Amino acid sequence: SLEDYEETVKKAKEAWKVWADIPAPKRGEIVRQIGDALRQKIKVLGSLVSLEMGKIFVEGVGEVQEYVDVCDYAVGLSRMIGGPILPSERPGHALIEQWNPVGLVGIITAFNFPVAVYGWNSAIAMICGNACLWKGAPTTSLISVAVTKIIAKVLEDNKVPGAICSLVCGGADIGAAMARDERMDLLSFTGSTKVGKQVALMVQERFGRSLLELGGNNAIIVFEDADLNLVIPSALFAAVGTAGQRCTTARRLFLHESIHDEVVAKLAKAYAQVRIGDPWDSDTLYGPLHTKEAVKMFLGAVEQAKQQGGSVVYGGKVINRPGNYVEPTIVTGLPHNAPIVHTETFAPILYVLKFKEEEEVFAWNNEVKQGLSSSIFTKDLGRIFRWLGPKGSDCGIVNVNIPTSGAEIGGAFGGEKHTGGGRESGSDSWKLYMRRST
Repeated sequence: SLEDYEETVKKAKEAWKVWADIPAPKRGEIVRQIGDALRQKIKVLGSLVSLEMGKIFVEGVGEVQEYVDVCDYAVGLSRMIGGPILPSERPGHALIEQWNPVGLVGIITAFNFPVAVYGWNSAIAMICGNACLWKGAPTTSLISVAVTKIIAKVLEDNKVPGAICSLVCGGADIGAAMARDERMDLLSFTGSTKVGKQVALMVQERFGRSLLELGGNNAIIVFEDADLNLVIPSALFAAVGTAGQRCTTARRLFLHESIHDEVVAKLAKAYAQVRIGDPWDSDTLYGPLHTKEAVKMFLGAVEQAKQQGGSVVYGGKVINRPGNYVEPTIVTGLPHNAPIVHTETFAPILYVLKFKEEEEVFAWNNEVKQGLSSSIFTKDLGRIFRWLGPKGSDCGIVNVNIPTSGAEIGGAFGGEKHTGGGRESGSDSWKLYMRRST
């Protein structure tokens, strides 16, 4: 309730006073212990992710592993954060750039990565000297509670308040309270572009700071010189993995016209081999969608694709079994600018589109509202550098000969335009969790 929220914020703010006084390397050591505690429970936590979210068990475990990895990364970072001493133009003076924690970081996460996203934020925020207030998705509360209890024990074993990493469960009312609350020194929000825009406006109204990780309408571009042995498994993994519910899922596949038919035939054959079943079964590669609403959205998008001139060459239907299962789907024949192609549907639908020239397809990659992840498959070095350059992909994640989904913790994760512009995890993302004084 909002009363619970109020009490939690007060406790988190009090806990921050203790945490901010602890030297950064010592904070790093406590974060290392959090990583170890998660390591010890990785399988049971992976099972819980799988149960609540619906992703396959191995992905659930992999997600907890990401949190562990970020903890390891944060330990080293805790000895490295800081600013330069710059030459002063005044005799006998020093010009110092000092970085301090912002204070309390609110972290709102989504159902699709109910552990990893919190890990990217909290591990880095903690070594910077911040307290965290987490609100997970209402449909994945159990995993939020489990992770928070593990963290609290580590904190308390180190004689610091468990409230340094606080948790509130709830719906939009709690999320809106966090966005409007001046005590949230930074609000990190992961979710849809629609809700993210509302959050951004609320935070901006109070001149607060936000870090936004929103939608993606990600494309893979395959040129005529590409290695198709790489392309088929990559496109399959990027489009079908997590049943199409990653923000980095491939939703558009641009194929050079000379290889279009061959790739579509091979991809449909590969789709037919995807083992669909219980996410807890080790043989399963593809589980259910998260909610009944997602199934409705899937069906609506397939219908719109057909109305706009698309042909369903694989899938397109609900699977007749208990749970929110739909067939992974391939749609061909649509123009690059069809309204449905420009809509991010959080489901396993891949729109396969033809192109002729490099210049046009780079422009088509960039013409959607979002700018999260993108990939090309080619052996042409000149083309690769054009793709990475100022007239290439406008996305925050730009891949060559690998799929759009998946990212490394050492790099800054995030996207441009309607994806929100935020960056999490590696590189210099730590700066977002701190304030700079000169």
